[in-house]
Formats: sequence, C-alpha cells, structure tokens
Amino acid sequence: MSPELISILVLVVVFVIATTRSVNMGALAFAAAFAVGELVADLDADGIFAGFPGDLFVVLVGVTYLFAIARANGTTDWLVHASIRLVRGRVALIPWVMFAITGALTAIGAVSPAAVAIVAPIALSFAARYGISPLLMGAMVVHGAQGGGFSPISIYGTIVNGIVEREHLPGNEVFLFLASLIVNLVIAGVMFVLFGGLKLWAQGAVPLDEAAGSESAPDKRDAPDDGTGPAPSSGAAPASGTGTATAVATRTEAPDTTRLTPARIATLTALVALVVAVLAFDLDAGLTSITLAVILSAAWPEDSRKAVGQIAWSTVLLICGVLTYVGVLEEIGTIKWAGEGVGGIGVPLLAAVLLCYIGAIVSAFASSVGIMGALIPLAVPFLAQGEIGAVGMVAALAVSATVVDVSPFSTNGALVLAAAPDVDRERFFRQLMIYGGIVVAVVPAVVWLVLVVPGFG
Repeated sequence: MSPELISILVLVVVFVIATTRSVNMGALAFAAAFAVGELVADLDADGIFAGFPGDLFVVLVGVTYLFAIARANGTTDWLVHASIRLVRGRVALIPWVMFAITGALTAIGAVSPAAVAIVAPIALSFAARYGISPLLMGAMVVHGAQGGGFSPISIYGTIVNGIVEREHLPGNEVFLFLASLIVNLVIAGVMFVLFGGLKLWAQGAVPLDEAAGSESAPDKRDAPDDGTGPAPSSGAAPASGTGTATAVATRTEAPDTTRLTPARIATLTALVALVVAVLAFDLDAGLTSITLAVILSAAWPEDSRKAVGQIAWSTVLLICGVLTYVGVLEEIGTIKWAGEGVGGIGVPLLAAVLLCYIGAIVSAFASSVGIMGALIPLAVPFLAQGEIGAVGMVAALAVSATVVDVSPFSTNGALVLAAAPDVDRERFFRQLMIYGGIVVAVVPAVVWLVLVVPGFG
C-alpha cells in the first residue's frame, strides 16, 4: 500500500474516532501526524512540526483574547445596540450588514481571514444577544468575505489572475469576481431563509428603547431553541416563581450598555487600530490583536482578569492538530498525488469536476490560496486541448476552493467557531462541520455545471 493511500486512510480513522468517541480531533490529528510522519514518511520532529500553523495559532489566541476583553467590559454589547440603531431596529438586516462589511473589506484588499477576524466576534455577539442562529450569522460573515474576495484589487483576485497570466491562459477579472460574488450571495440567501431569517423579517423592528438596553430588551435565554440557536449562558440565574421577576432583576443589575466608559472607548480604539493595522499597514492580525489585548489588560486588569480563560483553547487544539496532519500529507505528496491522478483522466469534463472536488475537499482543511496555486497549473494540459473554457474553469476552481471556508477546519470557520459566545462549542462545531460537508458535496458540482459545461472562455 502506498504512503499516500495510508495517509488518507489514517485521516478517515481520525474522523471516525473523533465522531464516535467524542475525542478532540486535534489531539487525534497530532497523534496521527506523529505516527504517519515517523513510521510511513520517515520524517523527524522538525519535519512533522513544519506543518504546524503558527500564524493561525496566534490569530485564534489573539483575536479571541481581545474580544473576550471587549465582552467583559461591555464593548460588544455597545456595538450590538449601535448596530440595531443603525438599521432602525430591524434585526433581520444585521446578518446582511455583516455580509456587506466583510465583502467590502476583502474587496478592497483585506485577506479573508483578517476580515473575518474583525467582523465575526461582533456579529456573533449580536447573534447571541438577539437569539439569531450562530450558524446563520457565521455563514453570512464567511460568505461575505468570500463574495468580495476575487475583486480585481483583492488578494485572492490578484493571486489567481497572476497565475492565469503566468500560465498563458485566457482570463477575465470581472467574470471571476462576479462568479464568486453571485455564488456566495445565493448561498447566503439560502442560509437566511433556512435558518430563521424569514422569522426575523416577520418580527419587524425592535423598538429602539429595547436596543438601548431598557428592561424590555430581548433576552437570549427567552429565545426558542430551534436546534441552531445559542445555548443558554452558564451564568444565567435559575428560574423562580413566574420567572419574570428573575429576568427583570437580572437586567436591572446589568451594567448600562449604552454608555461609553473609558474602558469601552479604549477598546473601540483598539478595534479600529486593528482594522487600520491589518488593512493599511498589512500587519499580522494575530500579533496585532494580542498586543492590543495586552495593553488593555494592563490598563484595566479587573475587566480582563478572566479573559485568558475565555480564549478558545479547545478550538486552538482542534485546528492546529488537523492542519499539522495536513502538513504531513503535503510533505508525503498525498495532495499532489491525488491531483496528478485526476489530471491524467482522458475525459476533460470529468477531470474538471474531479479537480473542483479535490480543490474543495483539500481547501476545507488547508490553504485556499495554496490549493488554487496547485490546481490551476494541473488544469493547463486539458485546457490546452480547447474542449474546456479556461475562464469558466478557473472561476469554478477558485469558487470551489474558497466557498468551503465555512468548514471549522479552515481559518475562517475556525475563527467563527472561536468567536461565538454562549454556545455549546462541540455542538456548534458539529453544525459547522455538517454545513461545510454539504457545501463541499454540492457547490463544486453546481459551479462545474454552470461555469464549466457551457464552455465560458
């Protein structure tokens, strides 16, 4: 049995054990990376750790640390209420506002994970406050980021268009951008309908005094559990009597979320500084956020005393372990082996759909940019035959490799998972994994049918 096939089978075993035994998949993946790396690939410890995502580790820790402080001092609550006022109380518009913000950020040049790191904690805090499905809100943020991700001046767009030019393939920057935008917009619309968006429209506008934090403000503990909403906060007071008095008492004791305190002003300044540092100066989002969090902690230690404990450590272990194993797969050559096997098929249309699926499956666990950089050159031989339109094929590969970033194993999905407050994190992880699996199964076939089969380009 070849090393490449063994590494794939071990990955399947990791999934099965993690699913049936409730063992952290990251810990299993670290063990698998050690076993396969040492016994199959003859890698030493340095070779195995070469795949450890140190940059993503810092991003996850830094962003969740910063926003844990923001939650502790009430800044995220203030932002939620400000957002409600911005849309005149219409809660149903907020998911679309988050979609538009992340799309605009990536379209003007932000790296997709950086945009998600900035927007997701605010969006998911809003979802927790108003009983919106965290899966819906997380999907809107990620698909918004990918919707704007292929504009001609974006990072993804520039990379893909550069690869197309280097390989001397026909290209169309506007077609690529619109293909990604439309696909992600359609998916976001479907998610909005399926996960409670219509109910939010039917509710109409929330009175602005509720958004301002009055006693009549909605409480996430009163929201019905439809199987996707946030779990009750572990700090909720137990019900007694009619329950009404308890709820009112809790709100009365809560701090005023409409007032800007010095700590909140400093936190808002830190969030703006994070955006400027990432977008204008191209600084690392993880290192920047953890530096800002340390400054806030030093200035207001009482607000941030518990923030370190609220860093999503289980998510950090999960994502870093899986990506370390994917690094071992790349060292072995498993990904290249699978791609070359598909590229050698003599039926161009079949090879095209299989390449789209390889891009989607691998990108759900690894770098989207890296996968696009590997798969587009693999498609060159049968694109040269003229039976497949190059413009449509490149767009299909690009969309397939990025739309799956809702997976909890991708950077964007991991950020969404880590940023969600007051949820059962294992349950939310399973929801993201199932949703990511559906996207992987469906979208590559759809974009192949719409973009490749007609022969665009």
